[in-house]
Amino acid sequence: MSNESVQIRNRRPLAQRFIRALNRDKYLYLIMLLPAVYYILFCYYPMYGVTLAFKQYKPKLGILGSPWASQNGMKYVLQVVNDPYFWTVFKNTIVLNLTNLVISFPAPIILALLLNEVASSKYKRIVQTITYLPHFLSTVVVVGMMTSMFNSTGIVNELLGKLGIGPIAFLNDAQYFRPMYIGSNVWQGIGWDSIIFLSALAGLDMELYEAARIDGAGRWKQTIHITLPGILPTIIIMLILAMGRILNVSYQKILLMMTGSNQSVSDVISTYVYRRGITKADFSYATAVNLFQSLVSLVFVAATNWISRKTSETSLW
Repeated sequence: MSNESVQIRNRRPLAQRFIRALNRDKYLYLIMLLPAVYYILFCYYPMYGVTLAFKQYKPKLGILGSPWASQNGMKYVLQVVNDPYFWTVFKNTIVLNLTNLVISFPAPIILALLLNEVASSKYKRIVQTITYLPHFLSTVVVVGMMTSMFNSTGIVNELLGKLGIGPIAFLNDAQYFRPMYIGSNVWQGIGWDSIIFLSALAGLDMELYEAARIDGAGRWKQTIHITLPGILPTIIIMLILAMGRILNVSYQKILLMMTGSNQSVSDVISTYVYRRGITKADFSYATAVNLFQSLVSLVFVAATNWISRKTSETSLW
């Protein structure tokens, strides 16, 4: 295309250019329409509700009609900062999620690497199917299975009894809450989370492996020097996204697993917000806690992205 044609096209009205582009790529825009509507309705539109953290909320007046809280609108924010129990649930959330990240994040990577080494496609499909299935079980079903297996008369305690151990109160003892929560997360998500890493492995150049075999490199050295560096950008991106969810816990599972005996370690920000906002109808305070949670998550994402950008060429922005 000549420079003159480009200049003529650029002088067209913006509306006309937009209509032409819309007509040209109408099917792509149609595919994008439903996700865009979903995020607008359920992610962006509710954002104005954050103002609840700075207002003395009155349900009959609504969010916009409610008066601003005292202390220049910072009443509930200051309450959160000065609430000692909030810092207890904050610590529980950090400890639970960091432990979960350390254990759960490498698990699908390891599974993907192992499946990548399997020569039999039939055996690989069987393993993938078995590891994918738990992802489709609801949280209620998973906790119900755990309750049946680990209660005082469950199969686990029966096996321990035959070994002369127990019974152990897995469901009520605080020291077993985190291992059970994290173990169930690994079991339920390892297969599904490995899909993206298997996709990254499928895109690696096989000529690199052939060259490595010619040079005498075994499977282990090929994994260290070719496979892992090849999927490292994917690993970094997934890690950054995981850090953004560092304060988001599956509160449904925790509510189902929580008992009076393990609440000292199982009570997290999500369950605290649920109790204060829904059970006690303290909407402004619960919103302030949730706002604090979102800001901390943003800091984690920004810090992880900055470290990734400084140490490698991969980052979200």
